[in-house]
Amino acid sequence: MSDALSDDGSDINQDESQEDVMTPAELIAKLEEAWLNEKFSPELLENRSEVVECVMEQLTHMEANLQRVKKGDAKASIHRMEIDRIRFMLSSYLRSRLQKIEKFFPHVLEREKSRGEGDPSLLSPEEFAFAKEYYANTETYLKAVALKRMPPNLQTVDMLKAVPEPCLDSFVFLRVKERQENILVEPETDDQREYVVDLEEGSQHLMRYRTIAPLVSSGAVQLI
Repeated sequence: MSDALSDDGSDINQDESQEDVMTPAELIAKLEEAWLNEKFSPELLENRSEVVECVMEQLTHMEANLQRVKKGDAKASIHRMEIDRIRFMLSSYLRSRLQKIEKFFPHVLEREKSRGEGDPSLLSPEEFAFAKEYYANTETYLKAVALKRMPPNLQTVDMLKAVPEPCLDSFVFLRVKERQENILVEPETDDQREYVVDLEEGSQHLMRYRTIAPLVSSGAVQLI
């Protein structure tokens, strides 16, 4: 990751612009944003492995600094609670992603396979390996316990059809980070006309995920 932490003891490339420097507080804020988006979105989002790696490095530095605090110092308990809070967010973020991979694995792999050259990867290398292994193990299990006992014409299964897709029409709560104009809101029934709304910065809404999915990816809105 090109972003560097300014006061955690890691090296900062002096040739990089000041805009590329990230403070620990900004890094944790990015982790929290990625965690909430992943937790509340019905689909698997783009991986943020660069944030995960930097947070893990930051936690190592925080643990080392904590060891130098004198026993009985009130600051130690405060720092320990902050470390535990960050570890919880990190673990919950990774767990949410693994649960979605397990739930939607054929669609996740198909989406990764069909992405265009230069498009960001949905999965980290580790997640991609996990998804492929999960797919292979599921196929092996189905063949061993069921398919081999079926008639020959029924001994294959289309995973894309057998496994449900994420429900993009589910509703989510969101907070607007950047003002958006003319956002198309899909009608709930056929007799309702389509209409557009403006999303003011700082406002909160309950909307269909499909409508605002691009805004989640761009960072214009935050799921809550």
